[in-house]
Amino acid sequence: MVDSGSMTDKYPMRINKYLALKNHSTRRGADELIEKNQVLINGRYAVLGDKVVESDVVEVRRNKKVLEYVYYAYNKPMGIATLAPKQGEKGIKESIDLKNVFPIGRLDKNSHGLIILSNDGRVTDRLLNPKHAHDKEYLVEVKTKLRNNFKDKMESGVDIGDYITKPCEIKILDDNRFSIILTEGKKHQIRRMCDALFAEVKDLKRTRIMNITLGKLSPNSYREIKGEELDLFLKSLSL
Repeated sequence: MVDSGSMTDKYPMRINKYLALKNHSTRRGADELIEKNQVLINGRYAVLGDKVVESDVVEVRRNKKVLEYVYYAYNKPMGIATLAPKQGEKGIKESIDLKNVFPIGRLDKNSHGLIILSNDGRVTDRLLNPKHAHDKEYLVEVKTKLRNNFKDKMESGVDIGDYITKPCEIKILDDNRFSIILTEGKKHQIRRMCDALFAEVKDLKRTRIMNITLGKLSPNSYREIKGEELDLFLKSLSL
């Protein structure tokens, strides 16, 4: 039985959104439950597009074992595509022996470092949507000496052509290396930011996503995220 408890969105709301907010599934997964006659509203089977109000009683009846969510930290090597490798390329799925998990987000082929792998579709929007402002940290090496104003320019926002980046946090490590903490993730954002400031990227490594760190995990290796580390991660995502 699903209680009607307080929701952050206004009623009436679509049943698939309701089930997603109640952490039963993604919206797409909720539609699949409805199509399989596994969702009832006030005792009748729900249909796609149904809306519920706060006083409705919503029930989910699953005909099979509830999916057990798993989460892994993976160190993607350079040259490995995150998703949909092109002909002649190798992807994450072909590189490791984990089954039935997918990468949460992307890391371009020429970059390396931390990617979270999971079968939990609820995590995707809560982690990647920039409105949630979750930290992601990277270690960057550039080909030439950083200019004196590089830190100030990067932190205040950079015009990358079609977008001005949000403020970020920069720590200069030496003449050619710095760390950066972002709360957004536009395509090739760091490379484009550096190009705009005349600093071509030589190496780009993601070292942290929220409280999940890469640590000493070797390339193309993974470890399970569990215990207190997982509890904090899910709590920060309101799961």
